[in-house]
Amino acid sequence: MPRFFKALANLPAIAAGTALFALMVLTFADVMLRSIFNAPIQAGADLTRLLMAVVVFSVLPILSFRGGHISVDLLDGLFERLNLARWRDAMISIACGAMLVLPAERIWVLAERSRSYGDVMEYLGMQVHYLVWFIAILTGLTAIALFIRGLILVFRPALLERSE
Repeated sequence: MPRFFKALANLPAIAAGTALFALMVLTFADVMLRSIFNAPIQAGADLTRLLMAVVVFSVLPILSFRGGHISVDLLDGLFERLNLARWRDAMISIACGAMLVLPAERIWVLAERSRSYGDVMEYLGMQVHYLVWFIAILTGLTAIALFIRGLILVFRPALLERSE
């Protein structure tokens, strides 16, 4: 069963990698078509927005749970000398998880507003609220992941050490 969960955890990274590759191909093709034939890809802006959302938000919950964010380590030495690094990380994770609840809720409200207005992407004609729902759900999952990470750091830090 653990192999299944590891494979499941890799799906968002595969989706983000695929979206990033598609974004690179799209950009290359758009530049070449624009330069050589003076014919840019019309739906390029819509596709870029869509693919950027997939790249950023699909891996956010897993990256957050693993503690893979960039951080400034100005006070790391002090916290490690005082044996407070684990508690600092736990409190930061819990606080960041709590802070993400409001943005997730607000993004959901914006998605519902977009759905009620019938907003669609200019060239693709895709309903915008699907993309915004995707962002809201993954922001909410990131909040949950951070909160769980914080609780694990408080009560069972060995679980995170084994998973890394």
